[in-house]
Parts: sequence; structure tokens; C-alpha cells
Amino acid sequence: MSDWSPFLGLPLWVWLFVIPTALAAIARLQRARLMPLLRRIWRVLDAVYLASGVLAAVFMVMILLLIVAQMGARWAGITFEGSTEFAGYAMAATSFFALAHAFSRGAHIRVSILLNLNNFTRMWLDAGAMLVAAIIATYFARYAVKTNFLSEMLNDRTQGQDQIPEWVVSFLSMFGTAPGNWGAIWEKTGDAWIYTPVWVPQLPMSVGTVLLAIALWDHLIRLLVTNETAIKGETVE
Repeated sequence: MSDWSPFLGLPLWVWLFVIPTALAAIARLQRARLMPLLRRIWRVLDAVYLASGVLAAVFMVMILLLIVAQMGARWAGITFEGSTEFAGYAMAATSFFALAHAFSRGAHIRVSILLNLNNFTRMWLDAGAMLVAAIIATYFARYAVKTNFLSEMLNDRTQGQDQIPEWVVSFLSMFGTAPGNWGAIWEKTGDAWIYTPVWVPQLPMSVGTVLLAIALWDHLIRLLVTNETAIKGETVE
């Protein structure tokens, strides 16, 4: 972990792994006192997971519209440049935005043979599996975000024919830039169309993996506090 730069005086791995684990342990020990606060946080997180699921559905519809538009363009003898690439971006966005929502609704496959032995082993085996999954998801989320920054720093561009308005790139750049630099971003923005920077279609990957990691830590804490999993719709029993 030599490239995990410190953040606010602590190594990044402490923020990503040690502190969430400690918070889960504190929530277990102080569950009665923290329950009112946790319920408010859970309502907010549930809304975020639902919003990510809705966004995934929007991109799924976008895939359909792009395919229909591509078919219409072929019939009309018009070239729809970049349609294949845009459909691929929409498919990736659908997959990653749906991760947290699918997990919270029990849509991921869960083999629960060992969990059905008794209630005690069920809870602790489930908690152990969720802890491992949360650590792995956090690890992947960290590298997904790092990939975004590297692509932006290297100014990677698509190898296809897809182009997007420059103002779209400027607008998305604002979310990773200090407010004081927003004016400088828009001063350099023109009305031209540019080949898609790779970090733009990579954004759903970063957001989706971060949300999945948050969902796993969240459901681990819910399990430790309530002694039962909040995931109800298991696919495999």
C-alpha cells in the first residue's frame, strides 16, 4: 500500500478499512443509544440506493433508444457516428449504477446453505462474509476512483468516433475541482465537439463501486445493530 497517500494525517487505508470496521464495532456495542441516529442515516442511504437504481434504469432505456436510433439512421442512409460506443457506455453505466440497489434488494446471488444452520451462526457468518465483501469492494472502489483521476491527468481520449460537447466535459469537471477554479474552467470552454475523454464514461464505474462499498458497510452495521440482515430477496437458498 505504498501508493496510498495520507489523507488528513492518516494513511488512506486507515480511512477506508480501519475506521469503517471500528464504526461497525461501536454501532454493535452502542446500538441502543445510536439507533435513532442510525435510522435517519438508513433512510437517506435507502433513498440513495433507490436513486442509483433509477439511474441504472434510465441508462438501460438509453441503450434501447440508441439502438433504435442507429437502426433508423441505417434505414435513412445517415451515419450515426459513435452510436456503438455510446451504447457501450450506457451498458456499463447501467451495470455499475445498479450494483448498490441490486444488493440492497437481494438481487445478487447469495448461497445461504451454511447460514441456515441456526440464528446465531447465521448472523455471525453473514457478518463475516459481509465484512470481507465490504473490504474487497472498498479496495476496488479506491482503484476505480484512482483510474478516473489517472485518465483525466493523462488526457486519455476514446479510440472510437464518439464525440460530446465540450461544455459537458467542463460541467462534469466541476465536481472534481475546487469552486474557486470553476471560472477558469468555463473560460476555456468553447462550443466545439470533442472526442470523449475516457474519464467521462469511467465515472459510473467509480460512482457505482463506491456506492456498493458504502452499501456493504451500511448493511454490515445494520446486521450488527438489529441482529438480522436487511437483505430479504435472496436468489439462492
